[in-house]
Amino acid sequence: MARDMLSAQGFYSGVLDWEFRPSRLGDGFAVAFHEGAPVAGVGALTKRFDIPVAWTPYFAVVDADVTAARILERGGTMAVGPLAFRTGRAGLAADPAGAVFGFWEGAVVPDWSVGRGRAPAWLELRTREAFAASIFYGEVLDWAGERPGCCVASYEHDRVVLRHGHDTVAFISGGALEEAPDPEVRPDWHVHFPVLDLEETLETANRTGGDTVSPVHTSPTGRWVDLADPEGAHFTVVAPHEPPGHAPAR
Repeated sequence: MARDMLSAQGFYSGVLDWEFRPSRLGDGFAVAFHEGAPVAGVGALTKRFDIPVAWTPYFAVVDADVTAARILERGGTMAVGPLAFRTGRAGLAADPAGAVFGFWEGAVVPDWSVGRGRAPAWLELRTREAFAASIFYGEVLDWAGERPGCCVASYEHDRVVLRHGHDTVAFISGGALEEAPDPEVRPDWHVHFPVLDLEETLETANRTGGDTVSPVHTSPTGRWVDLADPEGAHFTVVAPHEPPGHAPAR
């Protein structure tokens, strides 16, 4: 959600090579495409919603009213909705630790799948108690439920891993945050987008008004860094160790 949709579209078009198209939700929402595949959405924040500019994951649910009731029953907070849109109903909430997330009841784009293609590489909840968070989201979103298409959560290597079929779609990591007023260390969901060249992405982001907000991290599978767009929304970009066509030094 952005306060200046046109500026946000310009920034992400340059940094992530996205093309924006209108959506069925109306003029206040656009869908981002990369190489013809839908990867994300950008909506316009209205003045009546006093919420920060941010990337927020929305989880598909069967019944928005049931989901909202489960959130309140389990210590979460409903911030907005559920509200009716042209193709469904949506709500915005926070879990008991304060991490913000959304939920959606209604039609979804068939090819819009986290963990596949150019869609977000994965979602990561950085929180204090991973196990407690997994119980909350499992009960609210029916993870490991009996209905077809449910996600399954498992505890692996000190974090909770969420899978949908064979695709890993989210991680819940705990224990690394302290109580503090700094929004950078509060529990929150991070959206990770894949890129081919990390250095080129960083250069473009900083040149077009964004900021680098973390060191570059390295793992056996790739490199990643946290960025902020010009309005302060944080996101993470992930790249392979070597960009295409790069010859390692000998």
